Amino acid sequence: MRQAPKRIGVFGGAFDPPHNAHLALAKTALVELELDALHVIPTGEAWHKPRTLSAPEHRLNMARLAFGDMPRVLVDDREIKRAGPTFTIDTLQALQAENPGAQLYLMMGADQFSAFRQWHQWQKILQIAIICIAARPRFGGSEGQFDSLKQPEMRLLTLQMPEMPVSATQIRQLIADGLGENADMANLLPSAVASYIAQLQLYKAD
Repeated sequence: MRQAPKRIGVFGGAFDPPHNAHLALAKTALVELELDALHVIPTGEAWHKPRTLSAPEHRLNMARLAFGDMPRVLVDDREIKRAGPTFTIDTLQALQAENPGAQLYLMMGADQFSAFRQWHQWQKILQIAIICIAARPRFGGSEGQFDSLKQPEMRLLTLQMPEMPVSATQIRQLIADGLGENADMANLLPSAVASYIAQLQLYKAD
């Protein structure tokens, strides 16, 4: 009997910090896509980010605290170790070479997908991976916004995410404003990540 191809998810991001919506996406992807493994990959040198990210070691440590106990999840540090700008196509090609015959699933938010044509070698990404889109509440669940990118050979999936209007930007601002300790951070962050941020005084205003 022929064995089904291995199903590997790829979930990259700044994770600055990783929050509860990131965890929800990972859990949803594992179940809905029946993944054998999910690589959570903190970005290294992000060419597309207008701001300077927190130190790579902090973002990697927070990702390990957030995702470390989830079965079938591997916090992958390859992009942080890679010299120069971080490009998703390089990571996908490396994973493809390491896992011959596997099907790759690339996770992204609807906001990321809206700028997908600006990604480095985005056409090659489409050839390698199935794009799995997690819609955020303010972007709505309509797939009409994806029509302009659809091609006959293109494979798109929409993940059925719970409504979780939380973002890393919001969390950083709360902490910078001195509200991080007073707000109900349990609704926003894994407790281990919140403790790490508090201990190291991350995101505090200068």
